[in-house]
Amino acid sequence: MHEWFVIDWPLVEWLSPSLLLILGGLLVSVLRGVLQKLVLLAVPTLALLAVLGTAPGTHASFQFLNMELILGRADALSLVFAHVFAIMALIGAIYALHVRDTIQHVAGLIYAGSAMGVVFAGDLATLYIFWELMMLSSVWLIWRNRRAASLAAGFRYLMVHAVSGVLLLAGIVIYYTQTGSLSFNDIRAGGAAFWLILIGFLINAAVPPLHAWLTDAYPEATVTGAVFLCAFTTKTAVYTLMRGFPETEVLIWLGAVMTLWGVTYAVLANNIRRLLAYHIVSQVGFMVAGIGLGTAMALNGSAAHAFTHILYKALLFMSAGAIIHMTGRTKLTELGGLYRYMPLTFVFYMIAAFSISALPLTSGFVSKTMILEAYADHQAALVWLMLSLASAGTFLSVGLKLPWFAFLGRDSGLRPREAPTNMLVAMGIAAFLCIFIGVYPQWLYQMLPNQPVGYNAYTLAHVFWDLQLLSFVGLVFFVLLKFMTPKDKITLDTDWFYRVAAPHAVGLIHRHGTSAWHNLLAAMRWPLRRIVAQALRYHGPKGILARTWPTGSMVLWVAVLLTASLLLYYI
Repeated sequence: MHEWFVIDWPLVEWLSPSLLLILGGLLVSVLRGVLQKLVLLAVPTLALLAVLGTAPGTHASFQFLNMELILGRADALSLVFAHVFAIMALIGAIYALHVRDTIQHVAGLIYAGSAMGVVFAGDLATLYIFWELMMLSSVWLIWRNRRAASLAAGFRYLMVHAVSGVLLLAGIVIYYTQTGSLSFNDIRAGGAAFWLILIGFLINAAVPPLHAWLTDAYPEATVTGAVFLCAFTTKTAVYTLMRGFPETEVLIWLGAVMTLWGVTYAVLANNIRRLLAYHIVSQVGFMVAGIGLGTAMALNGSAAHAFTHILYKALLFMSAGAIIHMTGRTKLTELGGLYRYMPLTFVFYMIAAFSISALPLTSGFVSKTMILEAYADHQAALVWLMLSLASAGTFLSVGLKLPWFAFLGRDSGLRPREAPTNMLVAMGIAAFLCIFIGVYPQWLYQMLPNQPVGYNAYTLAHVFWDLQLLSFVGLVFFVLLKFMTPKDKITLDTDWFYRVAAPHAVGLIHRHGTSAWHNLLAAMRWPLRRIVAQALRYHGPKGILARTWPTGSMVLWVAVLLTASLLLYYI
């Protein structure tokens, strides 16, 4: 008799951190009050302990339709991401303790668990399931802000990631037909499968011109939701690129462009979370460039930078969130003089700002310099120069512009209190780790996938070059300070094509197309109006998202996946 479903899952030896977070999120949904808060803290704590107790090896797999699905592959690469994901889930839970919104808590834990599921997935089918669950859980962190702009941004976020999921699914199906395997390792099949899977990953990595979903949605998320968002989606994409596409040359140039694209738009930004969101694009660019180079040092640098980036970027978003929570303001033009009233938030922010700027004795220094050193060893002068310019731009906007106009500078007249205690505790933990890793980098280096690391960040050449670069940028900022004053303007990005151009193009076709087009569009008049005119713009009627795609879309693609699996099995 054909055994079509066989489980090999030694639960006694290993309890999945991913399932702990997801099931814990479901448990939180039925609890209230103090018990809910205790479980909210206990679940990521248990997940972290589970990760710390996970030894390398395959811990959970089962056979389905002659396909081996692996939910628990643990190796050096997956474990370094799992560690920081678990740490971030705990920090995010502490930061959100004061929030009385069960849906946010549930979405945050399921989102973190889904990201952990991607990291431990040993096959493409399992990865795809968690990939889609990430999308469906994370979008609620945007919608729960309950503003018209947030509802519309969340719907655009959902649409872009649905495209990513469709491309990924198509690539997986083609890859399986070519190779007869769903194993997720270095993907070298070539052709359509290679490019479809790669593009699906690149969308989640926010690689220009496919990046605008990030800078559109993250500033519209809830204060606590943005902290989760900045940590997981792009970094799971970095993990998948490291696993499936190391030493892919196109990633070198895509990553280099990302670094400069992000800092350029960040310098122009006025909204504090949009400024920080653009720096996610820039910093992920360093990781993508390292993956493209593909040497042992470059890959270690990308993994290390993903680890440190999650911590200092979360600290930046937590600090910005504290400002928004206590003042209700999001723009630099509305802020100023806050250091007198929020001194601890200011100190924590500056630790994160120095970390992202790669100041010595902070975490960013010991990871970013590794990627730069890999390019220096490879004698890739142009890419090295692009990455160095991006480092200068990072300090200019995050280390100087934002703190000057938000915390220092002129007095805005705002008199906020310091952030709530739980927010300060979460920021303090992240700040401690930023300093600890910078002072003792071996703690991080021993987790990296290519051992031995054999890299010393604290050489005189590295330290003096970095200090000279940051000092020069600081001088330029204060000399040109009057030109650095933020302006309350909207800067167009590639999202213009689907916010403005797409509705106009549809309208043009509707008015001037052929009779066939006219008849087709007339038949689709209602969905086009609802989807294009409302979803792609900032303002839309309240409640539209609750009546549209999320559940039906997931059911549809699950059905497609199962149908494809059955067809491939019986052909």
